[in-house]
Amino acid sequence: HRDLHLSLRRQRQMCIRDSRYIAKNIVAADLADKCTIQLAYAIGVARPLSFYINTHDTGKVDSETLIKKINSIVDLTPSGIRDHLNLHKPIYKASAAYGHFGREPGDDGSFSWEKTDLVDQLKNL
Repeated sequence: HRDLHLSLRRQRQMCIRDSRYIAKNIVAADLADKCTIQLAYAIGVARPLSFYINTHDTGKVDSETLIKKINSIVDLTPSGIRDHLNLHKPIYKASAAYGHFGREPGDDGSFSWEKTDLVDQLKNL
């Protein structure tokens, strides 16, 4: 049970980071002023069962268009997220203090979910 719990916990943390990454890029691309992303996964299923975007009535593009665009540029499977955000190496020391969010992405790959490298692709809607 312990190994399954740790594995599921890692997957959940990865999903949270990816959700932040996508939302931050949508706002940085000026497609919305606020954005909430919800991804829902099931054990044994690689792709999200649900992908929901809420721009809190600030969106300049409808949610379905955003979802299609995100799906075309980001692989939302757990391995796709790990590869895209370079989460293969541990960054425990850097993230042990001051939280995981709102930090500058490091050259060593730390805090990769804070990058806004999807902005140019998202602006081409």
